[in-house]
Amino acid sequence: MVDDENLRKRMARYRLVRVLSNHRVATARTLEQKIADAGPGNLRVDPHVLTPVRNALIEEGRIHVIEEGGVRWFHLPETPQADVRKRLDEQLPVYRRFTKGSRGKRVGQCLEIAIYKALQHQTTLEYLGAFPNLAADDHGDDRLYSKEEPPQSLSGRRLAGDRRLDFLVRGPEAGWAGIEAKNIREWLYPDREEITDLLGKVVQLDCVPVLIGRRIPFVTFKVLSPCGVVFHQTYNQLLPEADRELADKARHKRLLGYHDIRVGNEPDQRLLKFVGTNLPRILPAARERFDEYKDLLEAFAQDMTYKSFAARVRRRSQGRCEGGDWDPPEGYT
Repeated sequence: MVDDENLRKRMARYRLVRVLSNHRVATARTLEQKIADAGPGNLRVDPHVLTPVRNALIEEGRIHVIEEGGVRWFHLPETPQADVRKRLDEQLPVYRRFTKGSRGKRVGQCLEIAIYKALQHQTTLEYLGAFPNLAADDHGDDRLYSKEEPPQSLSGRRLAGDRRLDFLVRGPEAGWAGIEAKNIREWLYPDREEITDLLGKVVQLDCVPVLIGRRIPFVTFKVLSPCGVVFHQTYNQLLPEADRELADKARHKRLLGYHDIRVGNEPDQRLLKFVGTNLPRILPAARERFDEYKDLLEAFAQDMTYKSFAARVRRRSQGRCEGGDWDPPEGYT
C-alpha cells in the first residue's frame, strides 16, 4: 500500500510538471481534468493525491502561483512571463464566462432536467418534482425553467428552513428515496458539504440518499455505500444548449480542457438505465443499510468528524467495537 501511494505521488509530480510545461498556466480544475480524468488509466492520479503533491511543489518553489479572476493559476518558474501572460489572456475570459453567477444555476438545472426526463421514461418509481414548462415553444435554456419542487415534509417529518431535495422517488419495497444532482467540476469526496447536506436532508425525511454527480471517487463509494448511500457518476458535465459556443471553448485542450462537457439536457443511456433499471433494483437493499447506519449518517451530517465517522462505519461493518476514534487491535470487540 505504501509503495502504491509513493508511486502515485511520484506520478503526480511527473504529470503536474509535464502538463504545466505544455499548458504553460492552468487552474486546479484544468490540472485535475488533464491528470485525474484524462489519459491512460495507469497514469491517472485522483485529486486527493494530486492536491497535496501540488502544494508540496509550491512549497519547494517548483510551481509558482498567481491570482487572477478570483482563482489561483499555476505555472512553472522557468516559463517566461510573456508566455504566462499570453496564456492567461487566452484562458481567463473563458474561465470568467464559465463561472459567471446566473449561468451556474442554469448549468445545475441541466442535470436536474436530464434526471427528470429519465424519471419520465420509467414506470417503476413514483416521483415528486417536475419541470412543467419544458415543452413551451417560447422557452429556451438561455434562462431558468420553472420547477415544481418536491415537498419539504413526509409523514410528519419536515426539512428545516427552505431546504429541499431535488427529487423524491418511491419504490414499491424500499419506500422513499431522495435524489440530489450535482453538475459540478469538483470530485465529490465524502467530506464535502454537498454530501453532508444531502445526508442531513435524507435523515430528516427518512429517505434513502441518492447522489448523481460528474465524478465520485472510490473512497466515497467505499465509505458511504455500506451506509445505504446510492451513487451514479455521469462522467460528463452538462451545459445548456444556449451555451454551446462557450462549451466548445471550455472543452478546447488549449483553453480550460474540460473535454467531458456535453451540451443539452437529454439523459444519456447510462442515466436512463440507472434511473429506470438499476435504481429500483438496488433501493431495497440500500434501505436496509440506510436504516442500520442512519444514526452515524445523522451524526456525520451534524458535527461528527469525517475521521471518526469513517472509522465507526468500518468497525460497525466488521462487527467490531465502535467506541472512540481509534481502531482497536485485530480480534478486539
